[in-house]
Amino acid sequence: MKITHRLPMAAVLLSLLPVAAFAQAAPAAAPAAGSGQMPPKQVLPGIGIVSRDDVIVASNAFRNAQSERQIVYKNQIAMAEARRKQLNALIEPLVAKYQEDQRSGSASAADLQQRAASIQAQQNAGVQELQGMLAPVARSEAYVSEQVIDAFSKALVATMDKRGLTLIMPSQSPLAFNNAYVINAAVLAELNTILPRVAVVPPEGWRPRAEREAAAAQQAQSAPAARRGN
Repeated sequence: MKITHRLPMAAVLLSLLPVAAFAQAAPAAAPAAGSGQMPPKQVLPGIGIVSRDDVIVASNAFRNAQSERQIVYKNQIAMAEARRKQLNALIEPLVAKYQEDQRSGSASAADLQQRAASIQAQQNAGVQELQGMLAPVARSEAYVSEQVIDAFSKALVATMDKRGLTLIMPSQSPLAFNNAYVINAAVLAELNTILPRVAVVPPEGWRPRAEREAAAAQQAQSAPAARRGN
């Protein structure tokens, strides 16, 4: 029952962890009757398969931001790690005592239940404290991710235009596909051109897109009521 709150990811935001494999091999076609050779593989034009997450985490902007963040927020990360160790040093003896009494039967069920709830409360409080200490780091991650995701969309459109593609599928959707359809490298090259670097420190007053959209929706809902009140 350690506090295992992980320091901000070294690969995004949570929504940018790599997912599907870079490519999956398509089943081999059956040999043509009497030919003794494999028939040529058919590649349908206009179709591309891409893994957004793989492209993003491989981009220069994202990778440079990951390294730069460790420098810019070095003190916050170090203090959070030190505090995490302190919290674990406080909680681990309580957990060990709880487990020992549970095995030996030297404590009543009611006592164990009360102690377990107390330990859980201390853990939750510790996690919240660490999250507060690392809030600037998490905000930086969100800022970088939003910029790279926006640039990825532009890079994808540019790749489609250059290659004459009309259909793009995420790599985790098809059951199987041939590497000839994978356009990760092409999109990555466009992304690196469009956004070679990105700032890691959000400007004053910046809020993540989800918060901005929620605020805009709330404002849109309250506007008619305000007009009716007038």
